[in-house]
Amino acid sequence: MSRIGATFASLKAHNKTALVTFITAGDPGPDATVPLMHALVAGGADILELGVPFSDPMAEGPVIQRACERALAFNVGIHDVFEYVRQFRLTNQHTPVVLMGYANPIERIGITDFIATSKEAGADGAIVVDYPPEECEDFAAAMRAGGLDLIFLLAPTSTEERIAQVAKVGGGFSYYVSLKGVTGAGNIDTAQVAERLAAIRQHVKLPIGVGFGIRDAATARAVAEVADAVVIGSRIIQEIENAPQGGEAEAVRSFTAGIRAALDA
Repeated sequence: MSRIGATFASLKAHNKTALVTFITAGDPGPDATVPLMHALVAGGADILELGVPFSDPMAEGPVIQRACERALAFNVGIHDVFEYVRQFRLTNQHTPVVLMGYANPIERIGITDFIATSKEAGADGAIVVDYPPEECEDFAAAMRAGGLDLIFLLAPTSTEERIAQVAKVGGGFSYYVSLKGVTGAGNIDTAQVAERLAAIRQHVKLPIGVGFGIRDAATARAVAEVADAVVIGSRIIQEIENAPQGGEAEAVRSFTAGIRAALDA
C-alpha cells in the first residue's frame, strides 16, 4: 500500500478526515519551503501538496499565481522541488507528499525521468492539472509501476464518462474541485458538494478530497461531513503573505492547527 493509501486507511480507522495542505515550492523564498512543510505537519496536515512553480498556472486564482511568480523570480524549478522533498524526507518518512502542477515541466524532463526522480526524492504521487485522464493510461500505469499515485481532478461539470475514466486510471485519492472557477474563488455550497460526491462514489472507490474555496474552519468542518479529505491552498498562501518576515512557518502552523481542531471536533 502506498503512503497515501496507508494514511487514508489509518485516518478512516480513527474516524478522522484527512487534511491536505498546499504550498508553492520556493515561495516566499527558496529557504522557506522545507520549514513550511514541517510547520504544516506540526499543525496537523496529513498530506502535503507541493506546487511546482509554473508561468501559466491556468487553474489557479491570483493568490497562487502570485506565489508562482515569487518562486519563479528565484528561478525555482522542478529539480529544486525534488530537492525540497529530499530534505523533508531526512526527518519525516511518514507524511505523503504530492507534487502538483502542470504538464510542461514534466514534459521538459521527460515522463521516465520525472517518475524515477520523484520516487528517488521521496514523493508519493502527482496531480497534473492539464493531463486529462483519457490520455493518461500509459502514464498512470508507469506511475503505479514506480510506486506513485497519479491523482486526478473532478469538477461540478465532469461527465459520467470522465468520472468513470478517473475511476479507471486514478490512484491515491480523487480531488473534487468544488467550484466552477479557479483556486480560492467563491463560496462552497456544501449541499451541492454532497450531492456530487454521492454520484462520483458510484464509480470512484478511492477516497475523495474536496478543495478550491475552503478558507476557514467552519467551511472545512462542513465539507468534512461529506468528504474523506479537505484540501486548503490559497488561504495558506495568504497566511504566508500576511506573516511578518521570518514568521511564515509559525503562521502556517497556527492556521493549520485551527483547521485540524475543527475537523476533529
